[in-house]
Amino acid sequence: MSSQVRVSLQNATPASKVPTQAQLKRWVAAALTDRAEAAEVSIRIVDEEEGAALNRAWRHKDYATNVLSFPAELPSEIKSALLGDLVICAPVVAREAAEQGKRLEAHWAHLVVHGTLHLLGFDHVLEADAERMEARETGILAGLGYPDPYQER
Repeated sequence: MSSQVRVSLQNATPASKVPTQAQLKRWVAAALTDRAEAAEVSIRIVDEEEGAALNRAWRHKDYATNVLSFPAELPSEIKSALLGDLVICAPVVAREAAEQGKRLEAHWAHLVVHGTLHLLGFDHVLEADAERMEARETGILAGLGYPDPYQER
């Protein structure tokens, strides 16, 4: 499957501890294992200023969040493998990993999988949907060798 997954990366932050494009592709591909079609995801890694500006503009929340997902909204006559864009705020990811006692790599993997599932239409607004999404994330991450991100530390 990973050969059918394309990940475009834009690193717009000076953060030094960000995943490689190969890692990001592996995590996106893992979230897409049930898809037979090719898929493309664009990932932009940002600082807190850009993360807050985007969160404010799109979600009307005045702070930087860990990951924002923007599913592609293309006209039906346009055939494209593009699933959409993920924006990940590196400083927020690092801070959350430290606060939650998680390995930084595992937290990045979780947020990439989480964001990719949002691009596929998963959400966690309703409790039943959240349980379904969390179970899916946990299974994908276990397959990648990472612990359950929802287990208390």
